[in-house]
Amino acid sequence: MRVVIVDDSTSVVSFLESAIGKIEGITVCAFTKPLDALKELRTNDADLLLVDYTMPRMNGVELIRKVRRHAMTPDIPIIMLTSETDACVKLAAMEAGATEFVNKPIDTAELTIRVRNLMNLWCAQRQLAERTIKLEADIAAANRQIASQEEELIWRLSKAMSCRDGETAEHVARVATVAALIGGELGLDAKLVRTIYLACPLHDVGKIGIPDAILLKPGRLSTEEFGTMRQHPSLGAEILSDSSSPVIQMAARIAESHHEKWDGSGYPKGLSQEDIPIEGRVVAVADVFDALCSERPYKQPWPVDKAFQEIIRCSGSHFDPACVAAFCRQWQKIRELYREPDQFSADEERSSTSAHASSKTGKVA
Repeated sequence: MRVVIVDDSTSVVSFLESAIGKIEGITVCAFTKPLDALKELRTNDADLLLVDYTMPRMNGVELIRKVRRHAMTPDIPIIMLTSETDACVKLAAMEAGATEFVNKPIDTAELTIRVRNLMNLWCAQRQLAERTIKLEADIAAANRQIASQEEELIWRLSKAMSCRDGETAEHVARVATVAALIGGELGLDAKLVRTIYLACPLHDVGKIGIPDAILLKPGRLSTEEFGTMRQHPSLGAEILSDSSSPVIQMAARIAESHHEKWDGSGYPKGLSQEDIPIEGRVVAVADVFDALCSERPYKQPWPVDKAFQEIIRCSGSHFDPACVAAFCRQWQKIRELYREPDQFSADEERSSTSAHASSKTGKVA
């Protein structure tokens, strides 16, 4: 361990080098000028500083203050050597950051004991700090693994749900990607956007509770059947409720709110405008757009450009105008997600007919 000595007296420095140098495991670096010592401490580590109080140009208290502010190791233990009996000097040194005091004339045995004790304490503190750093790294790695596993489980569950209701894994992936693009364009915090992206695949988890006869029905739903279908947001919120996971908490809010409408005509609560959670407003645009562009048991896919115009048309009624504006600004990136030339090849007449039919079936995205 490395000890730095600062005293303007060469005889005192020689004495200290001899006394401290006999302690096993310690090397000594001595200075008679405080500025030279400070320069050394700003570029190299030290484990203990012994500093005299009375020195020209810079006294010990001033040196301690500078060490605490600017040294490579600002928390090192510091022993002040002083012949001053004035309590104000010791108080000033303590306020500056002195750890111990050794009175002059120096008793070799007392000095050796104090140095050994401080070195042992400093060594223990550094070992504890190193263990803390390692523990923090281990915890961070474990949290990353948990987050990765949580993400995997969400995507696998969303795939399972997609198989049941006739959707595809690509649908949930596209909705999540479009939602993230909209959220980012809105200027939402990057962490919030990431959470929306991870939670979005569970937006239709409530459809697990909808009977197949209704969920997969190719024709128009009856009033009673449509009422049953409208229960899936509340079912999804119930399934995902009371989680300690921020992602699942977000997923619960999205599941419950993504069928609410800006004008208050949505369900299940009839919320309007900013009473609808921002994540629900974002996912509503992404989900409806992808649903329009996707084939379902009750409809053919719309051409993407026609679906784009439908999103714009519903701004201020179905959708938050700010979300639609963000959607439009990201349109080139969103359009690229649907670039397959044969994916949406239905002619205009058929898409118009199916659009009219889907509006009458009572189906929901």
